Amino acid sequence: MSTLKVGLIGAGGISRVHADAWRALGAQGYVTSLAGAEEIAEEYGFELVTDVDALIELVDIVDIVTPSSTHADFALRAIRRGRDVICEKPLAATAEAATEVAQAAADAGVRLFPAHVVRYMGEYAQIKASIEAGRIGTLAVQRFSRAGSAPQTPWFFSERAGGGVIRDLMIHDIDQAVWFAGPVASVYAVQNPPTVDDRVPAPVTAHVVLTHRNGVISHLHASWVAPGMPFRTSVEAAGSEGRLRYDSAEDNALRTDAVVPEGDTDYLPPMSPEESPYYAEIADFVAALRDGREARVSPADGIEAVAVAEAAYASIAGGAPVDLPTTVSHSPVDAEEAAR
Repeated sequence: MSTLKVGLIGAGGISRVHADAWRALGAQGYVTSLAGAEEIAEEYGFELVTDVDALIELVDIVDIVTPSSTHADFALRAIRRGRDVICEKPLAATAEAATEVAQAAADAGVRLFPAHVVRYMGEYAQIKASIEAGRIGTLAVQRFSRAGSAPQTPWFFSERAGGGVIRDLMIHDIDQAVWFAGPVASVYAVQNPPTVDDRVPAPVTAHVVLTHRNGVISHLHASWVAPGMPFRTSVEAAGSEGRLRYDSAEDNALRTDAVVPEGDTDYLPPMSPEESPYYAEIADFVAALRDGREARVSPADGIEAVAVAEAAYASIAGGAPVDLPTTVSHSPVDAEEAAR
């Protein structure tokens, strides 16, 4: 088998964990960026390329790790040249633009992988498996929290430029809420302090309540806090027969409160902290390409996460819940994905 050629567009902080994964997988790497590409090329042994279009021509897979507002444009440019695409979250600024990207990939017969890395974190994957196995009965309520130091790059603080605490940070837990409980019917959101003249304040906190189509309620919290504060995440899923909980600030162990069958001591397999979820994510995408199967994240998943985030901003602007159309969960690419 020939060596896989991968082109990294972007050289910000997230680019290094992607580059780590590609190097571990033995890929031949190329990189281009307006700034920082030289450092990535030297550190990871990638070839430096002068511009995006030249890079696309050289590679099999394009990996987009640029500011959010550029994702859709770069993805479409790669898709039009017949390249498979990995795109960091969010897939686009709006559900309409995300759908356009996904439809273009389906029409071109190439693969599109939205990079929602939390699906590859062991604790969250265990909760997903336990919910599906019925370990806590019928799922009723979910709670997610995600908080960390506010980013330092200016575009994060412009919602028009694809930033914002919901679109950038909370979108991880939006994706998890949908992964665990299914499609969303309505979204209610608040943010404090509010965004003024497209300037997101920091520190800032957003709270979002999702009502899923099956009746499950999800409460999501996200905060950009003071510089130097440690990053923290937590999740809790409660059902009719028990509860699953994980908090990164405790001891990195998944906590389970549930009725255990007689003779059993625990039903969750041990976690391995050794594998990076970013490596697991990209390895899954590569295996999905090689084997012609689905990855853990589909284009439809990327679209729905963007649609929910978009609805959250509309809810903040209008001060009321926003209903999502059922078509969000049944995008035109679903049939194509199912047929792969």
